[in-house]
Amino acid sequence: MYNYSDFDEAFLRERCAQFRAQVERRLDGSLTEEEFRPLRLMNGLYLQLHAYMLRVAIPYGTLSARQMRQLAHIAETWDKGYGHFTTRQNIQYNWPKLTDVPDILDALADVGLHAIQTSGNCIRNVTADHFAGAAADEIADPRPYAELIRQWSTDHPEFQFLPRKFKIAITGAEADRAVIRAHDIGLQIVARGEEIGFKVLVGGGLGRTPLIGQVIRDFLPESDLLPYLEAIVSTYNLMGRRDNKYKARIKITVFENGIDAFRDATEEQFARLRPAFSGVDQALLAGIKAQFAPPAFRNADPAPYEAALAVDPLLRAWARQSVTAHRVDSHAIVTVSLKAHGQTPGDASADQMRTLADLAEAYGYGELRISHEQNVILPHVARADLPALFEALRKADLATANIGLVSDIIACPGMDYCALATARSIPVAQGIATHFQTLGLEQEIGALKIKISGCINACGHHHVGHIGILGLDRAGVENYQITLGGDGTETASIGERAGPGFAYDEVIPAIERILRAYLDLRTTPEEPFLETYRRLGAQPFKTALYGEGARHAA
Repeated sequence: MYNYSDFDEAFLRERCAQFRAQVERRLDGSLTEEEFRPLRLMNGLYLQLHAYMLRVAIPYGTLSARQMRQLAHIAETWDKGYGHFTTRQNIQYNWPKLTDVPDILDALADVGLHAIQTSGNCIRNVTADHFAGAAADEIADPRPYAELIRQWSTDHPEFQFLPRKFKIAITGAEADRAVIRAHDIGLQIVARGEEIGFKVLVGGGLGRTPLIGQVIRDFLPESDLLPYLEAIVSTYNLMGRRDNKYKARIKITVFENGIDAFRDATEEQFARLRPAFSGVDQALLAGIKAQFAPPAFRNADPAPYEAALAVDPLLRAWARQSVTAHRVDSHAIVTVSLKAHGQTPGDASADQMRTLADLAEAYGYGELRISHEQNVILPHVARADLPALFEALRKADLATANIGLVSDIIACPGMDYCALATARSIPVAQGIATHFQTLGLEQEIGALKIKISGCINACGHHHVGHIGILGLDRAGVENYQITLGGDGTETASIGERAGPGFAYDEVIPAIERILRAYLDLRTTPEEPFLETYRRLGAQPFKTALYGEGARHAA
């Protein structure tokens, strides 16, 4: 893991001191709320429906046990005892008092965390594959590159006032676990012979106008990463629209100008910028890579684990959903669900965070990851330790065996917290999870990704859910649109709207009709929902939703 340098430490402390002074000026009336707003947003502080919300960056989703323990301490000391992990691998505190925020930022800085660039029209927290450095199918660990991008983009003088917010994601494998095709820039590590480089995508994004990113470079050499990124963002900064915030994202710039014209402009910028980097970025990258060396994996016999699997059905059910192959045969990747049935997706109490920190130290070399799917990962666990880890998680109510199933729902905070939301998300997610648990259909349905957003901004990634749910306001009444066939992986697609929306109390019955139709339509119990949908198209599911008149419903 990356450890902050003296420069990093001094930079953070200066930012904390600056914001403390700004808060003092707001409290004594020297700054109006209008004047204070851009200053607080630069430090991740929002004013939500009921209180301030502080969004803390977890760069590329990686945390140490010490950092997780500090997040728990902050939740207990200055909030209501919990935090909310988000789809950008951040954590949000929903109830801090303005007077306490400077102390929170100081506490974050104590462990190398911050809230810088978690808001505003700048390059936001860089996200990465949550299995980075551990996945069996990985070409290279993407986190050193994500850290390089973080350092380059933080307080970059040209990119603090972009036309709109800007998001970058990176994966080190062909399997896309980072949703790179729905980002402003998506990076996939690829190999060309012995050379490592990147496939670069540009112009993806969800929200009001969902678009899948397009390839701007099939292969970008590793040494060209930063200058090429700078060329892309510089081109967007010049070409991007500023007359309409809904058309200001790079996806609209690429769409309106065409990928070829945008590529030509980027390549021209790249040729101009490349000499200025003169290898300094590569020296910095080499130092960063050294900090991401894998732990010294212990060699433990996994035979007792295999024997336990044979006799313990609870362990077997948990392992089937939560345990993933590791690049080292004696180890495994463990995903811990933050989606216990009926609970708020992504919420973790201070006690749970502290438990996860303890378990990371006991079984996971002190390291954790946060996924964009709002769960927590222990990336390196000896298979021999899996029975003991499972028992510890079970005692802490963290062993829900639902990863990848119908109750493993991505949901934004919706109208429970967010000032932008037009409908509730959390109660819908809770209701779906408990409904299918009661029906006993979760395992039978199998792999399924349901994603819920409480407004058109799509923080719940509903466009790329196999089943997406979008809550809207229709003349003061909540109305929920359903989309089908979305996919955030390497076969990415935007879901198709099924037809007219549903009232709040009609959503769960509608989802049940879709899934009962799927169970009837699939060719084998192993055929997942998305495969069935792609084989048959939308019509059978529209019929299940709206009846025989479905052909005319939309």
